[in-house]
Amino acid sequence: MRTIHLIGIGAGDPEHITVQAVNRLNEVDVFFLLDKGDAKKDLVDARLAILERYVAQPRYRVVRAVDADRDRTPANYRETVAEWHGRRADLYEGLFRDELRDGQVGAVLCWGDPTLYDNTIAVIEDVRRRGHVEFDYTVVPGVSSVSALVAAHRISLNQIGAPVLVTTGRRLAADGFPDDVDDVVVMLDAHCAFTGLDDPDLDLYWGAYLGTPDELIAAGPLTEVAKTIPPLREQARERKGWIMDTYLLRRRKR
Repeated sequence: MRTIHLIGIGAGDPEHITVQAVNRLNEVDVFFLLDKGDAKKDLVDARLAILERYVAQPRYRVVRAVDADRDRTPANYRETVAEWHGRRADLYEGLFRDELRDGQVGAVLCWGDPTLYDNTIAVIEDVRRRGHVEFDYTVVPGVSSVSALVAAHRISLNQIGAPVLVTTGRRLAADGFPDDVDDVVVMLDAHCAFTGLDDPDLDLYWGAYLGTPDELIAAGPLTEVAKTIPPLREQARERKGWIMDTYLLRRRKR
């Protein structure tokens, strides 16, 4: 039986790695890295640096493959994502079959926490359900970008006795800020959906490249930082070729 570890490696700081993750890293025979091209080479380099730092016995192999690309402006978002997941499942299925022998351990290093807005678990479940490659898998949690964000701003994610909504930029743009929640974490927002809100009672806590030497953070009343973050974000994306950011919108106590 093959075994696959899905290992959360944190939001960018190599010290985000947990003891559990280090133990799993040292069990692995083959690490599978999906290459997203030169623009996102930093993400591959960070993973390789983690292996060099934490794996005591360099007996492992690293197998790299070109990641499946997808349309970032689809007419039908759900169908496009499902098709992309299918192509990723095809890719992993071939890698597990061809590069991992029965009895060996493989691993996928997941940025942040694989249980929060990451498709790896769903893709690996798809491969397992197909039944063409026999394997079992485990999930190792990591420090999420959400945890890194609120730590960078020295605030708590939740207010006393209050709920927190985690959503996407797409949903925020479509639905607006909810009436029954005071704290909303927004992920996967390529278009700065917060600029479409006009609420003087909202504060925004934003961060990009969290946990890395390039970390950027900004905070303040939404009406002020909504004007300064988009150009800052675009400049950073042009400089590095990619950007990963998230933010918390918090309604002041009424």
